[in-house]
Amino acid sequence: MKREVLLPVFPLRIISLVPSQTELLFELGLGERVVGVTKFCVHPKEWFDSKPRVGGTKCVDFEKIAALKPDLIIGNKEENTKEDIETLEKDYSVWMSDIYMFEGALEMIFEVSRFTNTKEKGIEILKAISKAKATFKQPIDLKKVVYFIWNNPYMVVGKNTFIDDMLYHAGYVNVVMKDRYLELSLENLKTLDPEVILLSSEPFPFNKKHVEELKIHLPEVEIKIVDGEMFSWYGSKLAKAFPYFASLY
Repeated sequence: MKREVLLPVFPLRIISLVPSQTELLFELGLGERVVGVTKFCVHPKEWFDSKPRVGGTKCVDFEKIAALKPDLIIGNKEENTKEDIETLEKDYSVWMSDIYMFEGALEMIFEVSRFTNTKEKGIEILKAISKAKATFKQPIDLKKVVYFIWNNPYMVVGKNTFIDDMLYHAGYVNVVMKDRYLELSLENLKTLDPEVILLSSEPFPFNKKHVEELKIHLPEVEIKIVDGEMFSWYGSKLAKAFPYFASLY
């Protein structure tokens, strides 16, 4: 992102603006050093129930952040708005991740563990992810997939996204060729001719009703509701992602 960030040698008051990275901070054993999270940082539950919340990922509460006196704020280019980050970095050290591929997530985990002085624990997490990935046997024939993230209008995942890369690692090939996230009509969906449609549990909570609605128009297509965290959370959750992918077959 071409930013220069000055970080404390040993940050003691960290605010996380990214749910998947909040979970990583917990797994790194940072405990009381994390002083604030967002309302979407649902894991771990004990932090969600007890840590001060500083608004959402897209609309942070600057007054609450100021009251917490952070010496480090952790954000993400996709999760947080440019305007919020530019405002925060005037007063605080703001470290940002920008993740589009599985390998980038591994680099992020190591880097966060390094600058929080928890590198040994970070290496343990990376080893667990590596073991889980090695155990998963990716199918030889990748199924053609469309991955839904929103309903009314239908929105799907395209290229140059972390989810697109994770779909490949899970044994699928994304047939949506445009970049990022886009609306998709039923007519265009049929043209893509997917073998599988995956309906994510987040950010829109798809349920069986939505499966049945799509089945009317695409009776030959395999349609599943999947745990969106396993495809989109790029922190320590990755160790659980590959066993989950195996369960989909």
